Amino acid sequence: MHTSAIQEQPEIYTPGSSNPTDLLARLGLPIRGAELHRRLHQGFDYKFSIDLLKHLQITQKEFYAILNFAPATIKRRKGGRFTTEESDRLYRLAEIFNAAIELFEGDEERARKWLKHPVKGLGGNRPVDMAITSAETEAALDLIGRLEHGVFS
Repeated sequence: MHTSAIQEQPEIYTPGSSNPTDLLARLGLPIRGAELHRRLHQGFDYKFSIDLLKHLQITQKEFYAILNFAPATIKRRKGGRFTTEESDRLYRLAEIFNAAIELFEGDEERARKWLKHPVKGLGGNRPVDMAITSAETEAALDLIGRLEHGVFS
Protein backbone atom coordinates (compact mmCIF):
# COMPACT_ATOMS: atom_id res chain seq x y z
CA MET A 1 0.00 0.00 0.00
CA HIS A 2 1.40 3.36 -1.04
CA THR A 3 0.86 6.38 1.17
CA SER A 4 1.70 9.90 0.18
CA ALA A 5 3.20 12.35 2.60
CA ILE A 6 0.95 15.14 3.73
CA GLN A 7 2.67 18.39 2.94
CA GLU A 8 2.58 21.10 5.61
CA GLN A 9 0.37 23.94 4.48
CA PRO A 10 1.18 27.39 5.86
CA GLU A 11 -1.59 28.99 7.85
CA ILE A 12 -2.04 32.45 6.38
CA TYR A 13 -4.83 34.89 7.15
CA THR A 14 -7.41 35.41 4.50
CA PRO A 15 -10.43 37.71 4.88
CA GLY A 16 -13.22 35.93 6.72
CA SER A 17 -10.85 33.53 8.49
CA SER A 18 -11.49 32.45 12.05
CA ASN A 19 -9.13 34.93 13.74
CA PRO A 20 -8.96 38.31 11.98
CA THR A 21 -7.38 39.86 15.10
CA ASP A 22 -4.18 37.84 14.58
CA LEU A 23 -1.66 40.50 13.61
CA LEU A 24 0.88 38.07 12.17
CA ALA A 25 -1.75 36.70 9.83
CA ARG A 26 -2.92 40.18 8.81
CA LEU A 27 0.70 40.98 7.96
CA GLY A 28 0.62 38.02 5.59
CA LEU A 29 2.92 35.79 7.63
CA PRO A 30 2.46 32.09 8.00
CA ILE A 31 1.64 31.42 11.63
CA ARG A 32 4.34 28.76 12.02
CA GLY A 33 6.30 26.11 10.22
CA ALA A 34 8.58 25.72 7.26
CA GLU A 35 7.04 28.53 5.21
CA LEU A 36 7.66 31.03 8.02
CA HIS A 37 11.25 29.80 8.31
CA ARG A 38 11.75 30.11 4.55
CA ARG A 39 10.38 33.66 4.56
CA LEU A 40 12.68 34.66 7.43
CA HIS A 41 15.73 33.24 5.63
CA GLN A 42 14.68 34.86 2.35
CA GLY A 43 14.27 38.18 4.15
CA PHE A 44 11.10 40.22 4.52
CA ASP A 45 10.49 42.78 1.86
CA TYR A 46 10.54 46.46 2.76
CA LYS A 47 6.74 46.67 2.59
CA PHE A 48 6.46 44.35 5.59
CA SER A 49 8.21 46.95 7.77
CA ILE A 50 5.87 49.68 6.54
CA ASP A 51 2.81 47.51 7.26
CA LEU A 52 4.05 46.70 10.77
CA LEU A 53 4.86 50.37 11.36
CA LYS A 54 1.29 51.33 10.39
CA HIS A 55 -0.13 48.82 12.87
CA LEU A 56 2.11 50.04 15.69
CA GLN A 57 1.26 53.68 14.94
CA ILE A 58 4.62 55.12 15.90
CA THR A 59 6.99 57.34 13.96
CA GLN A 60 9.32 55.80 11.43
CA LYS A 61 12.27 57.17 13.39
CA GLU A 62 11.13 55.50 16.64
CA PHE A 63 10.24 52.26 14.82
CA TYR A 64 13.69 51.85 13.31
CA ALA A 65 15.38 52.94 16.57
CA ILE A 66 13.44 50.22 18.44
CA LEU A 67 14.73 47.69 15.90
CA ASN A 68 18.27 49.12 16.04
CA PHE A 69 18.29 49.75 12.27
CA ALA A 70 20.54 52.56 11.08
CA PRO A 71 19.03 55.11 8.66
CA ALA A 72 21.52 54.00 6.00
CA THR A 73 20.29 50.41 6.36
CA ILE A 74 16.70 51.48 5.81
CA LYS A 75 17.68 53.48 2.75
CA ARG A 76 19.43 50.41 1.28
CA ARG A 77 16.41 48.17 2.00
CA LYS A 78 13.81 50.35 0.24
CA GLY A 79 12.52 48.42 -2.72
CA GLY A 80 14.39 45.32 -1.58
CA ARG A 81 14.63 42.86 1.27
CA PHE A 82 15.89 42.85 4.82
CA THR A 83 18.57 40.39 5.87
CA THR A 84 17.62 37.25 7.80
CA GLU A 85 18.75 38.88 11.07
CA GLU A 86 16.81 42.09 10.37
CA SER A 87 13.74 40.09 9.36
CA ASP A 88 13.99 38.14 12.60
CA ARG A 89 13.92 41.39 14.59
CA LEU A 90 10.88 42.55 12.63
CA TYR A 91 9.21 39.20 13.29
CA ARG A 92 10.00 39.35 17.03
CA LEU A 93 8.49 42.84 17.28
CA ALA A 94 5.37 41.69 15.42
CA GLU A 95 5.18 38.62 17.68
CA ILE A 96 5.34 40.75 20.84
CA PHE A 97 2.66 43.11 19.50
CA ASN A 98 0.49 40.17 18.46
CA ALA A 99 0.76 38.65 21.96
CA ALA A 100 -0.10 42.02 23.53
CA ILE A 101 -3.20 42.28 21.32
CA GLU A 102 -4.25 38.83 22.54
CA LEU A 103 -3.57 39.90 26.16
CA PHE A 104 -5.93 42.83 25.68
CA GLU A 105 -8.52 40.63 23.95
CA GLY A 106 -8.17 42.24 20.52
CA ASP A 107 -7.97 45.85 21.73
CA GLU A 108 -5.04 47.12 19.66
CA GLU A 109 -5.12 50.59 21.17
CA ARG A 110 -4.69 49.24 24.72
CA ALA A 111 -1.99 46.87 23.47
CA ARG A 112 -0.12 49.78 21.82
CA LYS A 113 -0.25 51.83 25.01
CA TRP A 114 0.99 48.93 27.12
CA LEU A 115 3.85 48.23 24.70
CA LYS A 116 5.11 51.81 24.94
CA HIS A 117 5.32 52.09 28.73
CA PRO A 118 7.97 50.69 31.09
CA VAL A 119 6.90 47.45 32.75
CA LYS A 120 8.18 46.36 36.15
CA GLY A 121 8.13 42.69 35.09
CA LEU A 122 10.64 43.53 32.32
CA GLY A 123 13.07 45.34 34.60
CA GLY A 124 11.52 48.71 33.79
CA ASN A 125 11.92 48.24 30.04
CA ARG A 126 9.15 48.90 27.54
CA PRO A 127 7.83 45.70 25.91
CA VAL A 128 8.26 47.30 22.49
CA ASP A 129 12.01 47.52 23.14
CA MET A 130 12.35 43.77 23.71
CA ALA A 131 12.66 42.65 20.08
CA ILE A 132 16.41 43.02 19.60
CA THR A 133 17.41 39.67 21.07
CA SER A 134 15.63 36.35 21.35
CA ALA A 135 16.18 36.35 25.13
CA GLU A 136 14.46 39.72 25.50
CA THR A 137 11.60 38.63 23.25
CA GLU A 138 11.19 35.44 25.26
CA ALA A 139 11.04 37.50 28.48
CA ALA A 140 8.34 39.77 27.02
CA LEU A 141 6.30 36.84 25.71
CA ASP A 142 6.70 34.99 29.02
CA LEU A 143 5.46 38.04 30.93
CA ILE A 144 2.47 38.37 28.61
CA GLY A 145 1.70 34.69 29.13
CA ARG A 146 1.87 35.08 32.91
CA LEU A 147 -0.41 38.12 32.79
CA GLU A 148 -2.91 36.25 30.63
CA HIS A 149 -3.05 33.52 33.24
CA GLY A 150 -3.14 35.86 36.23
CA VAL A 151 0.38 35.06 37.46
CA PHE A 152 1.94 38.37 38.46
CA SER A 153 5.19 37.27 40.09
